Amino acid sequence: MRADDVWKSFGDRTVLRGVSLTLHRHEVVALIGASGSGKSTLLRCLGLLEPIDDGQIFLGDLDISDPRVDGNQVRARLGAVFQSYNLFPHLTVLGNVTLASRVVHGVPKKDAEARALHLLDRVGLADFAAVHPDRLSGGQQQRAAIVRAIANDPEVLLLDEITSALDPELVGEVLELVRSLADDGATILMATHEMAFARDVADRVVFLDDGVIVEDGPPTEVFGAPRHPRTKEFLARVTG
Repeated sequence: MRADDVWKSFGDRTVLRGVSLTLHRHEVVALIGASGSGKSTLLRCLGLLEPIDDGQIFLGDLDISDPRVDGNQVRARLGAVFQSYNLFPHLTVLGNVTLASRVVHGVPKKDAEARALHLLDRVGLADFAAVHPDRLSGGQQQRAAIVRAIANDPEVLLLDEITSALDPELVGEVLELVRSLADDGATILMATHEMAFARDVADRVVFLDDGVIVEDGPPTEVFGAPRHPRTKEFLARVTG
């Protein structure tokens, strides 16, 4: 996936200012920055949940920002998880996880449920397949949302601050799942405020400041020897 000179404004407020970013296959990129820096907007634009004002976004060789492209077909190739779990309350956990497989991808119900149960078992939720989301803890709901996002083997997984709404004791279980997905070779762009996780798991760290990519490099460089004063200032504030 690649963003080329992407601009996005909401009214008079410019949120993304010419962002260019390439996400390589099987790469884990941590997107860091202060609240309001544009991280969530960038992820929503990449996931075609927000239209861009200028620039281009490519998935493989396809310009998915072209308005003639079928956005639903593109979104079917992506997985996205946001701060709020966005599970359908009227469906069971199994129903949530299999919905896209059955309705969008046309997978037979038996096959979709078999894969869903395998994934739910992997994250310790097999016993909760028949319950509704309101019976789950926040960490369990977020793990279910991630399973739903990966059930169809997305080409890219977009994760937006997925631990920010969780109690501290639940953060670890969700991050451990993301770590295991990274170990399996998933392609992930993850906006996060978990600096230790970004340092330990990401292949690259991208620092976004006021809608501009200020720094982009391996975690050892960005955390160990940041080049830009704004990066140094931000890291000093968030890492103590």
